[in-house]
Amino acid sequence: MRILGIETSCDETAAAVIEDGRNILSNVVASQAKLHATFGGIVPEVASRQHLITIVPVVRQALEDAGLELRELDAVAVTFGPGLAGSLLIGVNAAKGLALAHDLPLRGVNHLEGHVYATWLEDVDPGQSPGFPLVCLITSGGHTDLIIMEGHGRFTLVGRTRDDAAGEAFDKAARVLGLGFPGGPAIQRVSAQKAGAEPRFPRPRVKDSLDFSFSGLKTALVRRAEEKGIYPPREGVEIDQQEVANVAAAFQEAMVDTMVRRTVEVAEQYRVNGVLLGGGVSANTLLREQMRERSPVEVLVPRPELCTDNAAMVGAAAFFGSETGQRQQWDLDVMPSLRLG
Repeated sequence: MRILGIETSCDETAAAVIEDGRNILSNVVASQAKLHATFGGIVPEVASRQHLITIVPVVRQALEDAGLELRELDAVAVTFGPGLAGSLLIGVNAAKGLALAHDLPLRGVNHLEGHVYATWLEDVDPGQSPGFPLVCLITSGGHTDLIIMEGHGRFTLVGRTRDDAAGEAFDKAARVLGLGFPGGPAIQRVSAQKAGAEPRFPRPRVKDSLDFSFSGLKTALVRRAEEKGIYPPREGVEIDQQEVANVAAAFQEAMVDTMVRRTVEVAEQYRVNGVLLGGGVSANTLLREQMRERSPVEVLVPRPELCTDNAAMVGAAAFFGSETGQRQQWDLDVMPSLRLG
């Protein structure tokens, strides 16, 4: 089965052709990161307009790379939530038009479910996987969720962030430290330059809950930056870049430690067979290393380019969704606040 996947939930316009839920025949991503870096964050209206410009060339390139025409496909799949409403509308309407014009089934995909199924693409042999149940840590700019996956299409939400998502916290921290956008890669890069004593940031917990909360950690970083003259920036005042690197490293370590601790706690409490990472923040090297070192069970994680938003994961999720009988009608609408489980 060959599925054309389309992803426009935020600021990447992506299309991919996936065969049998695992084989990537093409995977094209047009990033808007440089465009939004000018504003220090994602501007929804700008993102929507850029999707309009880019969606047709990206789909054409995906088909060309796969060596296929639309009539040779078996279905069209598209992210319908969660995400930015305007961005989602571009993808959903494009997918509807393509499916209707070529008499192809249309399948709506939950963006978060897509991040889960990125692990099934090429890198993980299903015969060697630990088997269900799995605990999935989906961590990105918009979500930090802990989900128990009991089987294909069977998800239960057990923990979520009470405030900032992990990716959002990284973006805000990078803005305070003057490191630019997107924040996660910038903080990881600068953290490698740490030297000497680092500040110790708190590891936040929500009492009697499996939820996350990163607002206190973010506040601790702001206070440290203010004490060291890093924030707010002052004209003519030179900033100690070594201090910036040390603060960035300490913040990254606190974020990673918090996510790993809570995921391991859930893995032990629910007696799962494996831990699965997904979402843009799961591309963070320290998170991947720490999770593998400290998890009591096997850790499954896609290669970094499949952690960030892409359409290959949409095609994979649609394939496994079709196996469980999931279908969407032609009245498919966007759901910006859609959850998983």
